[in-house]
Amino acid sequence: MKTLFTLFTVALLSFQLHAQIVSISGTVTDDTSLVLPGANVIIKGTSTGTQTDFNGKYSISAQIGQKLVFSYVGFETEEVKIKKAGEINVTLKPSATLDEVVVTGYGGGREKKSSGYSITSKNNRSVDKMLQGKATGVRINGKVGQAPSVVIRGMTSNSNFVSENESYGRIEENIFKSVGTAPLSTFSIDVDKAGYSNIRRMLNNGQKVPEDAVKIEEMVNYFAYNYPQPTGKNPFSITADMVNSPWNQDAKLVRIGLKGKDISLENVPPSNLVFLLDVSGSMNDTNKLPLLKAALNVLVDKLREKDKVSIVVYAGAAGLVLPPTSGAEKQLIRNAIENLSAGGSTAGGAGIELAYKVATENFSKKGNNRVILATDGDFNVGASSDRSMENLIEEKRKSGVFLTCLGLGMGNYKDSKLETLADKGNGNHAYIDSMQEAQKVLGTEFFGTLYTIAKDVKIQVEFNPSKVQAYRLIGYENRLLNDEDFKDDTKDAGELGSGHTVTALYEIIPVGVKSKYLKAIDNLKYTKQTNLNYKDEMLTVKFRYKEPDGDVSKLIEKTVKDENISIDSASDDLKFSAAVALFGMQLRKSEFINTKKREDVIVLAEAGKGTDADGYRAEFIRLVKSSK
Repeated sequence: MKTLFTLFTVALLSFQLHAQIVSISGTVTDDTSLVLPGANVIIKGTSTGTQTDFNGKYSISAQIGQKLVFSYVGFETEEVKIKKAGEINVTLKPSATLDEVVVTGYGGGREKKSSGYSITSKNNRSVDKMLQGKATGVRINGKVGQAPSVVIRGMTSNSNFVSENESYGRIEENIFKSVGTAPLSTFSIDVDKAGYSNIRRMLNNGQKVPEDAVKIEEMVNYFAYNYPQPTGKNPFSITADMVNSPWNQDAKLVRIGLKGKDISLENVPPSNLVFLLDVSGSMNDTNKLPLLKAALNVLVDKLREKDKVSIVVYAGAAGLVLPPTSGAEKQLIRNAIENLSAGGSTAGGAGIELAYKVATENFSKKGNNRVILATDGDFNVGASSDRSMENLIEEKRKSGVFLTCLGLGMGNYKDSKLETLADKGNGNHAYIDSMQEAQKVLGTEFFGTLYTIAKDVKIQVEFNPSKVQAYRLIGYENRLLNDEDFKDDTKDAGELGSGHTVTALYEIIPVGVKSKYLKAIDNLKYTKQTNLNYKDEMLTVKFRYKEPDGDVSKLIEKTVKDENISIDSASDDLKFSAAVALFGMQLRKSEFINTKKREDVIVLAEAGKGTDADGYRAEFIRLVKSSK
């Protein structure tokens, strides 16, 4: 009996040791001992994780026996098993698949290095506390003889896996349409880029990418393309060209590109900005509110004296924590940001009401008026359904105040809700997965996004039935419009900001080509099938847009001639955009491509990499190489 008791005691102690929650902290560096801020630290098999702060330090709670996965753009992923509480310092090795990475630090200059890191600070302000912390809201339950369970903010799972509660709008992939029955294709432009940074987060964390999270147009439009600056009175230039499809030998690929006029920051009108910040309990994780606070300081650096900033927060209720303040009062704004903390439920509707009230009371007639909503999208109090939120934003946009939605975090990220709000609020949607992305969204590109040069931009393509048998728009599934909406100036569409580029890709099947993607239909009895007056034209692209304060749209047209050009002879930009689209279709398991090989994406992307001044194209190539 004594021996049996001893064995039981040893077994119990072993079980308790395995289930024991310990605190782990440490520093992540590269092979030259430089710290890596923004590195991901994830408990393997879960969505629980954190990021390193500006000093490369992290802290996390986990079970003995679990593994920590360390990852960073441009470096090999490292796994370390937890054996005891204490420090785990990790040195990441540069990835052989990424030639060059550019990382931009908060408040400082930018330096280009091979798989390295450089960060400076203009004001020597201490920022080492801004991203410190550990994953919170975690509780472990366990009884003798039962496996322990992990409880995270009301969601339960076994100890090896934490199911995510993220939501994405359903996407039905566009099919090939017959020109004989549907000669027109109409859609709204989309300048959102959240889709790419969101799946980048998943791929970097080694997670499976949900098909509905893959929005190909947002992947393609994440990258800048060298379209010409507009000339004349129109606020954007138009590029349209055609090559043979790189993934379907029986088809051709048509690219349509827009480039908004670049407006210098000095000429951007005053901005009336209202930050609407989610400080509910679900925002307590390190990659949510702490990351947001650090990210907002990037924007504070860019503010001018003529800009005004207000801060509204919401949790169980909504409140004004910073009244309208000049951009010259940077320390006052920073203090208000630094004092934010998370807790409570999510009264998103009340927050939106208050934010728009503040924005309209301080409306700048000739300036940029915008509410900037930052959240994981987890609304659960008051007006919380997509429909009620949509109606609320549609009503508020009549005030002339635009909306920007910034998504953060993982596990309960509500992509579909934030996209709906941004779409209905005459705004844009971005996802911040790291400080690098914060610098891009809130630093490099922010004021261009603010300065809208054209609104309600619609595209309608008419295909020549004597040349085109069928066509398929790649992406833009949730931006499709009825053909009659094109001339209807009451129909809402996308906005184009200063310096923005928009790219749309069509795949077309020429007349006389047999394709497995086409299903036969009966010949039409009454409809004239061809028009021989335009033998050399494949299609005509029509654009409608309004001035930022206008109500009547203007029309622009451009034709595309029939050409037989190999993808090898295409421009770098066209090759690269095609590579991104192909990767997106592979992630979506599209039925319209004849290659599932990642190598085909890599070859096409490397051929179109070009100068890649910011390193984003090299990063894409690394993502493709590391994906499964």
